[in-house]
Amino acid sequence: MANLKEIRNRISSVSSTMQITSAMKMVSAAKLKKAQDAITAMRPYADKLTELLQSLSATLDADSGSKFSTQREVNKVLIVAITSNRGLAGAFNSNIIKEVNKLTSQTYAGKEVLYLAIGKKANDAFKKTNKVIANKSEVFDSLTFDNVAEIAQLLMDKFVAGEFDKIEIVYNKFKNAATQIVMTEQFLPIVPVEGAATSTADYIFEPGKAEIVEQLIPKSLKTQLYKGVRDSFASEHGARMTAMHKATDNAKELKDQLTLSYNKARQAAITNEILEIVGGAEALNN
Repeated sequence: MANLKEIRNRISSVSSTMQITSAMKMVSAAKLKKAQDAITAMRPYADKLTELLQSLSATLDADSGSKFSTQREVNKVLIVAITSNRGLAGAFNSNIIKEVNKLTSQTYAGKEVLYLAIGKKANDAFKKTNKVIANKSEVFDSLTFDNVAEIAQLLMDKFVAGEFDKIEIVYNKFKNAATQIVMTEQFLPIVPVEGAATSTADYIFEPGKAEIVEQLIPKSLKTQLYKGVRDSFASEHGARMTAMHKATDNAKELKDQLTLSYNKARQAAITNEILEIVGGAEALNN
């Protein structure tokens, strides 16, 4: 059994760790509320806008289709991996990295796959492959629509220029504080909704359906990426809050076990001292 000093040092170390994890849990809980409100407010708008534009794109003639809907043979793929800049969030970042590796080795096996990292953890994981074309981790320093829109515009420009035949986004979708769902969404080319072209609704478009689609698609794509980053941001704080809650509970349990061990060791030491005193007294009497 460890001596009393070693056990006291361990108890002190665990207590310090418990204070840190408890503080991190409270910080993440405070940030989570704001991030959750933001993604909850924008998700219906983003989903409806995407649905509307996919439906409109499906009704366009092939010759008048958007440049963002062009289907090409897939040879070069860009995967946008959205993680966080910090760790201590459980499996939040590792789940994204695993999904990206799965896409690379299975779905796009034999294809040329490159990465764009949004989040320091994604950049750290893939920079060793020398296939990261850009690291946009600084977007989390000031998470605004305009900053994310610049990244979306970069992706659109590269697709239109023919640098990539397909662009995928991998991120954690926020469900609740304890649950994050790994999502893989096709960013480009835009996939029309099946069956949308058979709609019987008769609308009058002004100035015209094609013009409306061409103007709104860039806005829709920017909103789609912003929603993904916002989802990931809320998921990060939820995952970190849950991880720190578990860490605090584990630290408390370990502290209780160490305290019990300390009390046992202390009691054993006291008992030995009493036995030595009694033994010494008996020896003197004899």
